[in-house]
Amino acid sequence: MNADRPIALRRVLGPDAPAEGWPLHDTAASRALEASAAAGLPRGRLMERAGAAAARLALALAPHARRFWIAAGPGNNGGDGFEAAWRLRAAGHEVLVSHVAGRGAPPADAAAAQARAQAAGVRVVTDPAPPVALAAEDLALDAVFGLGLSRAVEGRARAALQALNGARCPVLALDLPTGLDADHGVRFGDTVVARWTLALLSLKPGLFTAEGRDACGEIWFDALDVDPAGVAPSARLQAGTEALRPRRTHAQHKGSFGDVWIVGGAPGMSGAARLAARAALAAGAGRVHLAALDPLAPRLDPAQPELLQPAPDALAALETPLERATVVCGCGGGEAVRPLLPGLLSRAGRLLLDADALNALAADAALAPLARARAARGRPTVLTPHPLEAARLLDSSTATVQADRLGAARALAERFRATVVLKGSGSVIASPGDDTPWINGSGNAALATAGTGDVLAGWIGGWWSQGLGAADAARLGVHSHGAAADRWRAARGADAALAASELIAQLR
Repeated sequence: MNADRPIALRRVLGPDAPAEGWPLHDTAASRALEASAAAGLPRGRLMERAGAAAARLALALAPHARRFWIAAGPGNNGGDGFEAAWRLRAAGHEVLVSHVAGRGAPPADAAAAQARAQAAGVRVVTDPAPPVALAAEDLALDAVFGLGLSRAVEGRARAALQALNGARCPVLALDLPTGLDADHGVRFGDTVVARWTLALLSLKPGLFTAEGRDACGEIWFDALDVDPAGVAPSARLQAGTEALRPRRTHAQHKGSFGDVWIVGGAPGMSGAARLAARAALAAGAGRVHLAALDPLAPRLDPAQPELLQPAPDALAALETPLERATVVCGCGGGEAVRPLLPGLLSRAGRLLLDADALNALAADAALAPLARARAARGRPTVLTPHPLEAARLLDSSTATVQADRLGAARALAERFRATVVLKGSGSVIASPGDDTPWINGSGNAALATAGTGDVLAGWIGGWWSQGLGAADAARLGVHSHGAAADRWRAARGADAALAASELIAQLR
């Protein structure tokens, strides 16, 4: 079963995730890694290792299964399935393979794996559906198409995909679910929706962003005993950020943890700025000033009397304080934010732009040069767009942004010389001059409620004020924000929504 080595299965987002994050390799990098590894191994050895890992995980996930059904495609992903099949048969289980063969000859390694499976007594059929009824405790394995798919599957392969999605039992996808773009996380039409995915040799970016996480379920990984050090990653997955948290010493005081100014809250939208301010307090900022743009907004928050709430025109008189402060601008700001932006772009020491500030930046061509000039003056900027805001900033469309989230985040970082948090499933954190962005591994759809983005803006600002760099503050803020939603979901169920005010309590 071990294929010449101990099998090293790891749950990617589990407690043993590496503190430095997981390297992610896109299709080109994964191919290079595969070629380099195969050159130093006997022919077919990587496929043997992949099959052994798949069989080991399948037995662990479905210990009471009577049958294992494998939908195997015409290429090497199908070969991995056949390798798993004969090992599952050797373990004493009934194994059925629906072989969706191609028109040409299969790769040599895949053909050899199929021969071993049939010699071991595995039943192989050409029907894309399982030849017998499957029970709920059984397991289906998706080995139809893996790396390199670039279009929607058709014909018998599509029929196998539909049979997998219609199976009564759960599905384990090998390497990635059939129909999912490995690089971008978008679906090529019909896509297998798996309970688990076993990534093999490398972790692909598409598993963790856009539609990837919905298709993959829980992700496991086996590097197949291959060291990826010689191939540069395309991105990194952050599974934990505890090491980034600033430590507090006895001799420090509130001035040690910085001032945050929240600028937003136009008439009718003061709640957004208040949520951001409360989140900055929760992060531990030394002082938080809420500069609400609604002249009628109350000057006292009974739930957070610690908030300092100056008059709306107080910003005009603040020159030196703003140069030392962290300014979070845009939350509920409406059109009232736009005339303030030239001054804030010029004067704020650290500036985070969210929501209406981003819309103003996209709409007013005179603001972009001011934003870019900040980096040359040593004044960092963080942008926190959702996909529609990112599309406006790039003069593009939401669909184009979502089709290449990593590329969009990198483009924004370079265009505005700013650290960018592209929000969404698998939020992307990119910094100018860095070709290896981070994909965040925490969070879930419980955050899909009004105000949680305002909370994130204030939360990042609160950490940033405590001496972290822009990228580290963004990474820490995004991951812990998502982790709070994960705790909420674990306690209340997959369908529980999380109100923004409750999110702040979870963050504390």
